[in-house]
Amino acid sequence: MARPKSEDKRNAILDAATRVFAERGLTAAPTSEISKQAGVAEGTLFTYFKTKDDLLNALYREIKLELADAMMSGFPRRKSVRIRLRHVWDGYVNWGVANREKRKVLAQLNVSGMLSKESIEAGSAPFVEMQNTIRDAIERHLLRKGLPIELISKTMAAFAEATMDLIVLKPAMANKYREGGFEIYWAGIARK
Repeated sequence: MARPKSEDKRNAILDAATRVFAERGLTAAPTSEISKQAGVAEGTLFTYFKTKDDLLNALYREIKLELADAMMSGFPRRKSVRIRLRHVWDGYVNWGVANREKRKVLAQLNVSGMLSKESIEAGSAPFVEMQNTIRDAIERHLLRKGLPIELISKTMAAFAEATMDLIVLKPAMANKYREGGFEIYWAGIARK
C-alpha cells in the first residue's frame, strides 16, 4: 500500500522548482536538480507530479493563487473604481517586489506554451472581480471609451512590472515609483 502524499514534500518540490526555474529557465532546469534541492528522491518528485509539464502547471496555479491573494485580499468592493484598481495595483507591486523568483517564473510560464487550458482558466478565476470592476467602469463611462478589458488589465501589468523593476533597482524610491506608476496608468485609462 502506497504511503499518503505529504503536503510538506509537495511544497518543498514546488519551492525548489521555483528556485531552479528562476535560475535556469523552464526547459534547461533538470528535475534531478529540483529533487535534490527539495531534499527528495527524483522518483518522489514524479509521485507528486507525473511529468515535468504537470509540475509546471501545478507551480503556475500555486503562484497565481498566491498572487491573487496578495492582490484581491481585502478588495474594497464599495469604494471608487480608482481606489479598487489602486488596491489591486499595490497588492501586485508589493507581491512582485517581495517575490522576485516567483515573478520571474510566472513570466516564463506565461509565455511558455506549456500551460494547459485548465491551468490558465484556474489562474484567471481569482481575478474575476477585478475584471468585473473594469467591465462595470467601462459600462458606466468612467474609463476611456473603446478600451478593451484585456488591454486595461495588460497595461496595468506592464506598468506594474516596470514599477517593480525600478523599485528593485532603487528601493529608496519605492514610494515615488509606486505612486508615479499608478498615476501614469490611471491617466491612460480614466475618462477625461
